[in-house]
Amino acid sequence: MVFKKSFKQKARLCLLTSIIFLLASTNTTQAKNSKNEVKIYTVGIIPQFEVRKLFGIWRPVLDHLQTATGLKFKFKSAKSIPEFQKKLIGGEFDFAYMNPYQSVLTQKTQGYIPLVRDHSKNLQGILVVRNDSSINDIKQLEGNTLAFPAPNALGASLMLRAELMNLHHIKFNSSYVKTHDSVYLNVIYKKVAAGGGVEKTFNWQNPEIKNSLRIIYRTQSVAPHPLAVHPRIDMKAATKVQRALLNMDNTEKGKKLLAKIPIKKIGIAVIDDYLPLLNMGLDKVIDADKI
Repeated sequence: MVFKKSFKQKARLCLLTSIIFLLASTNTTQAKNSKNEVKIYTVGIIPQFEVRKLFGIWRPVLDHLQTATGLKFKFKSAKSIPEFQKKLIGGEFDFAYMNPYQSVLTQKTQGYIPLVRDHSKNLQGILVVRNDSSINDIKQLEGNTLAFPAPNALGASLMLRAELMNLHHIKFNSSYVKTHDSVYLNVIYKKVAAGGGVEKTFNWQNPEIKNSLRIIYRTQSVAPHPLAVHPRIDMKAATKVQRALLNMDNTEKGKKLLAKIPIKKIGIAVIDDYLPLLNMGLDKVIDADKI
């Protein structure tokens, strides 16, 4: 009986020791894994084009940034500009390429900090019609339906609608078709009389589409889209990204990657670049339900 009791005690001791060792090993492994985990930064891109085209433009840029900074980046976008804006206002992205008015709007909610923007040309809204359209003057748009990518797309919608309504006193109906590409197609297929876009998305269209359209109106211009960072991100990481982007302008490969965004001459962006937007009366035409 003494032997049996001693044996059971030893067995229990061995089992207890094994469990303690296993738990210690698991905790050590988890601690190591936790230390070795690599932060992956989300980069939100406003969907001016359909997502596959955006991915093809931005993934090589993000790959270049990974090599240059040692950081990891995940491409993210949305099916529509309103959906993207909801994610942006909710602070879903660590970095984000947004329109100028979104940069102002996010100051009230998330406080995104602009890092870089194109310095070669400002943003303008354009209004296009079919090449064979009889419309040559915006006054002829009175009472017609116009296509826009989204209620709060800056150049392609907000600025255009504000100027048509407030400066030219034109009454029209609005059709929101999610992307710039869709706007141009809606005009070509005669679903609307005219459509709103911006110069860079218009120039990105294939020749068949571009040559089927004609620009009849341009808005005033503002500083173009910034790439911004959420204030929760460590500024060392943000500075690495900013410097790497600026340095892309020093190589032919980097310039080619930026040109596809398109950014022709990259430079530093600051929030003061976008404050003039607050004086354009955009609040009179903005759709608060889409913010």
